[in-house]
Amino acid sequence: MSVHKLTRDAVLRVGEVSGVDGRRIYVMVDKNKNLSDMFLDGDILKNISVNSYIEIRKGFLSIIGRVEGEMIQEESRKVAGPDRETVYRDKRILTVSLSGYIDETGVFIGGTRELPLIGNEAYIVTRDKIHLVHNLVRPGSPSVNIATIFGEDFDIDFPVDGLFNSHIAIFGNTGSGKSNTVARLYQELVRVLSARNERAFESNARFVLFDFNGEYTNAACIADNKTVYNLSTRNNDGDRLPMPADGLLDIEALSILADATDKTQKPFLRRMLRFFNRVHSEDVDNPEGYLKAIIRKRVSDALQMSDKLRAFLLIDYFREILPSEDTAGEPVDLVGDLDWHNQSQEFYIKATNIYLRQHADQIDSTRLYNHVDNFDLPDSLLSQLIIFLYLQLIYDVIVNRAQNEHIVPVINRLKSKRHDIDKIFNLGDDNFWQSNFVVLNLSDVNLDMKKTLPLLLSKKLYSEHKNKGPNQSLNIIIDEAHNILSTESFREAENWKDYRLETFEEIIKEGRKFGVFITIASQRPNDISPTITSQAHNYFIHRLINERDLRTIASAVSYIDRVTEESIPTLPTGTCVFSGVASQVPLKINVKPLAENAQPRSATRKFGDIVPPAPEAI
Repeated sequence: MSVHKLTRDAVLRVGEVSGVDGRRIYVMVDKNKNLSDMFLDGDILKNISVNSYIEIRKGFLSIIGRVEGEMIQEESRKVAGPDRETVYRDKRILTVSLSGYIDETGVFIGGTRELPLIGNEAYIVTRDKIHLVHNLVRPGSPSVNIATIFGEDFDIDFPVDGLFNSHIAIFGNTGSGKSNTVARLYQELVRVLSARNERAFESNARFVLFDFNGEYTNAACIADNKTVYNLSTRNNDGDRLPMPADGLLDIEALSILADATDKTQKPFLRRMLRFFNRVHSEDVDNPEGYLKAIIRKRVSDALQMSDKLRAFLLIDYFREILPSEDTAGEPVDLVGDLDWHNQSQEFYIKATNIYLRQHADQIDSTRLYNHVDNFDLPDSLLSQLIIFLYLQLIYDVIVNRAQNEHIVPVINRLKSKRHDIDKIFNLGDDNFWQSNFVVLNLSDVNLDMKKTLPLLLSKKLYSEHKNKGPNQSLNIIIDEAHNILSTESFREAENWKDYRLETFEEIIKEGRKFGVFITIASQRPNDISPTITSQAHNYFIHRLINERDLRTIASAVSYIDRVTEESIPTLPTGTCVFSGVASQVPLKINVKPLAENAQPRSATRKFGDIVPPAPEAI
C-alpha cells in the first residue's frame, strides 16, 4: 500500500463502529476528528455531521450510511495515584442508518447486503463516492439535468426511463417552488427527447397539462411549439376544444357531463342514445320528419292518460320540446283548448266537450298535436340530445319504466351546462393534437367545469390511448391536483365524487401497462385520495408545514429516513426531497430555476412593485 494511500486513509478516517443494533449503527468518532472541515490534496472536505454520508469499510466491502444524529457519551474513571483524581472523557457517538453499499464493480446499490462489525473503521465519503451514490443513470440512457445536490456544488442527472415513465407526485406549500419543478422537469424532457429524435418524439410521445391558474401559458414555458387552449365559460372569447361531431354520443362522455349515476341515470342515457341513433340511422331518409311522427305519437299517448299528475307532467315536458311561439311569433298555450274532467279522469276539448280517451281520433284536432308541425330540430347537438332526453323520459313515464324524480336531475344538469359546453367545445373538429404538448388553461372556467373537463378529457384520452401500439406514451400532468382529486368535496353528490376518484385511480393503477403516466402537483396532499398518493412511483416533496400533510407524506413515502422527513417543514424555496424508484436513496436537491421568460406565472407579487416610489422620491 502506497504512502499516499495510507496518508489519505488516515485523513479520511473519522472513527470506528462501537455498536450495531439492526440497521442502526453507532460510530465512535476519533478525538482529533471533531473539526468542521478537513484538508486533503488541496481540497476542503466537510467533516461528518448530521445528514451527511459516512463510509464503513468491512474488509473489501464499502458500506454507505447516513448520519441521523450524534450525542456525547460521558465516561469517567479514576486515575491511579496518591490523589486518585477522577478524569472525565467525552466520546462523540454518531447514530447511522444504512443506505446501501458499493459493490466490487464500483456501483452503488441501495439496501443492506451485510451489517458492519464492531471495530470496523468509518471514513468521510469523498466526492467521487458521493457521485457514485447519486449516479441514477445507466450508461447510454437518456437523462435530464434539473437540479444540484443540496449542500454540494455538483449537478445530478435523473433518468428519463424510471422517472417520466412513472407516476410522479410533486407536493409543496404555495411559494415552495413546486411550479418551477413541474416546468423544469418537462422542459428538460422535451429538450432531451427532441434532440434525440425529434420526429419520433413528436409522433410517439404526447403530453396534456391541466393548468388551473394559467401558470404555464407563456410562449417559452416548457415547450416553444406547445398548443395552448385558453378556455372560458365567462364569455365567448375563449378558445374551443376540438371534439369529433359524435363526441357527445359516447355514453361515458355524456355521463360525465351530466354527472349521471350508474344505477338509474346512466341506463336512461344509454336508452336515449339508442333512440337518437335509431332516428339518425341510414335507413331513415328524413330524420326530422320521423322525429315529428314520434312526437305526435307521444302526444296522442299523453292525451289519453287517466293519471292527472303524470299527464300534466308530460305536458310540461312537451313545453320543453316544442317552440313557445307559433309561426306568427305569438305565444302558444299548448293546452289552452283542453281541460281535465276529474270524474272521468281524462282530457276533453272545451269547445266541443269531446273526451279524448273515448275519441282518440279527435286528438289530431288539438292545439298541442298540431303545434308539432312548427317543431324544428336545433343545430346544436347538445340541444338535440336534450330534446331526445325529454322524449325518452315521456316514453318511460308512459310505460312506467322510470321515476320522474330520478331522471329529471340529469336533464337539468345538462341544460345548466349547455351554454358552458357550447363555449368550451368545437363539435365537428377532431384536431385536438395540433402539437404533441397541449396545455389547457382553466383559469377562466367555472368551478363546475373545472371538475368536469379534466375528468372527461382524461378518461377519453386514456380510452383512446389503450388502443394504440406499444411504442406510444401519454403523460397527463395535473397542476393543483386537489381541485379534482380531493376526497373532501361538499359541492357534489357522494356517488359522483366516488366515480371521479375511481376514474383517476384506475388510470394511476392500470395506466402504466398502456404507456399512460400521471404527474400530480398539489399544495394539499392530505386532501388527495390516499390511493392516488400512495400509487405514485416518484416524489418531489417541497416545503410542507401542515401536520396532516406531513402525516400523509410519511404514510405514502415509506422510504424517507427520519432526518430527511423532519427537514421538510424548513426546506428553502426551490429545495425539495426526491424519493422514489428512480433513486436508491432519498435525495435533497435544489431544482434549478428557469430563465425568467420560461418561468411559470407563479411568483409572489411584491408591494414594492405594485406601489413603486413616487417620481420625485427617486
